[in-house]
Amino acid sequence: MSLAAEAFVSQMAAAEPWPDNAALYQPLKDDQILLSDCASSLAVQAYLRMCNLPVQVCCRANAEHMSPSGKVPFIHVGNQVVSELGPIVQFTKAKVRGHVSGWGFSSSDLQLCPEGSAVSPQGHSLSEGLDDVQRAEMKAYMELVNNMLLTAELYIQWCDDATAAQITRPRYSSPYSWPLNHILAYQKQWEVRRKMRAIGWAGKSLEQVYEDVGQCCQALSQRLGTQQYFFNKQPTELDALVFGHLFTILTTQLTSDELGEKIKSYSNLLSFCRRIEQNYFQEQERTFGPLPGRQSLL
Repeated sequence: MSLAAEAFVSQMAAAEPWPDNAALYQPLKDDQILLSDCASSLAVQAYLRMCNLPVQVCCRANAEHMSPSGKVPFIHVGNQVVSELGPIVQFTKAKVRGHVSGWGFSSSDLQLCPEGSAVSPQGHSLSEGLDDVQRAEMKAYMELVNNMLLTAELYIQWCDDATAAQITRPRYSSPYSWPLNHILAYQKQWEVRRKMRAIGWAGKSLEQVYEDVGQCCQALSQRLGTQQYFFNKQPTELDALVFGHLFTILTTQLTSDELGEKIKSYSNLLSFCRRIEQNYFQEQERTFGPLPGRQSLL
């Protein structure tokens, strides 16, 4: 997203406070949503909860086609529609300030913020307390997650023949009748495989992809260390992004357990996922659980 676009989004967001009827749209959680979309949706939900910004999760069979970018999730706030975590973060930075200045904070508002949340009566964003070096580091790790974990999820879904046949195509096409279900599923598979060729992933073997995921997890584990969050005691959008992907991989049933085993090799990443689940999801109904067999890590 360009600086001019970010500035425009922020300006539009600041016009009104955050409403009570804000909605997040994703594919159908029981039969349709895929690993990568679930991870992205959970990351946005975690981020909004960390910001103490309420949102209602709405599942729609055509959510992907409703999105302005063609990607899910997207949020509908007032008269604005914003998709994907990065633009949503920029949108909410201004929207948090609008929420505070428009409504004010009461003692009950502050009690709703879990310990460690960086949202305050001054309307600070989650990464407001980071210096320039830390902010650059945070963005670099977010790029790592998107370039490695998200790409690996897409590869496994659509480029591994067993997963594509047994899980991905049936789930993706489940809301539609024949022959549209087959047309849409194979069209999507062709699009993803074309992307893999463009970024140099088409020639990789499944084992090479698992190895890339392992290296990504190792880098995340080393950066996290013994801290509660990646930047000590306060979560940022990086924590939300990492949680969304790791938690979804750990709780999603695939044709192989290899992907989840890569994460389980790092005890601090498991503790990190449990911590965010407990702090931001445990006491609230888990309406974001998309796939059969998904369970809590606690």
